[in-house]
Amino acid sequence: MSYDANGRNWIPAHFQEAARLIAIDVVQKFTKPQQIIGLGSGPMVAAIVKELGNLPYKDSLECIAASFQIKLEAESFGSEGLRLVDANHIPMIDVVFDGADQIDSKYNMIEGAGGALLREKVLHSAASKLVIIAESNKFVKYFDHPVPIEVNPFGRHITESKIEKIGGQAKLRMLKEGYPYITENGNLVYDTTFALISDIQKTEANLKSIPGVLEVGLFTKHADVYYKASTHGSFEFIEPKEK
Repeated sequence: MSYDANGRNWIPAHFQEAARLIAIDVVQKFTKPQQIIGLGSGPMVAAIVKELGNLPYKDSLECIAASFQIKLEAESFGSEGLRLVDANHIPMIDVVFDGADQIDSKYNMIEGAGGALLREKVLHSAASKLVIIAESNKFVKYFDHPVPIEVNPFGRHITESKIEKIGGQAKLRMLKEGYPYITENGNLVYDTTFALISDIQKTEANLKSIPGVLEVGLFTKHADVYYKASTHGSFEFIEPKEK
């Protein structure tokens, strides 16, 4: 993942035009006044936030940001920024926009490279409609990306050993300064590799059954729509036949 001078992740140059066009299309197709909108994390979602900020009815929207990065983007318009609300007061969400680290051939996903996997999965579970946006190179036949696992710091070595007993090679996520990465929930993240995940739902359930594991970056709830950004400034609109 690339970062700008302010430390925020950004879209590689060869995907920027597609991201801009996708943001326009997403907002036109899936937003309307008075909606409650969930915002995941990542540069593709940041592009959508900027487009939402141009809407004439943006003041009627209530937005829930899963990550501090997206909260900053939503607030970047100053006093004219998007209206952010507390998720604790919202039982259901009209639409959620999110990115993905990988999407397999059955539309399962890995998320959590930005560290917001727990909050993203909560938003997904509450969404009436889920829209996922990702670059074309993130669409794969089989996963080969590490699976982020959010872990409570208490007894982390015990939790790590139990993750490894079911086939995962768990690596504690570290900052470049040499300190452990801490999520906005105050937890650790283990980026975990697996030789092969043959049954994604079973693997997710087995990992979540481990005491100390708070959330797993395997997302088996399928989106209603996927946007696949190309390097040529175009995109593909995908509606899976089965969710």
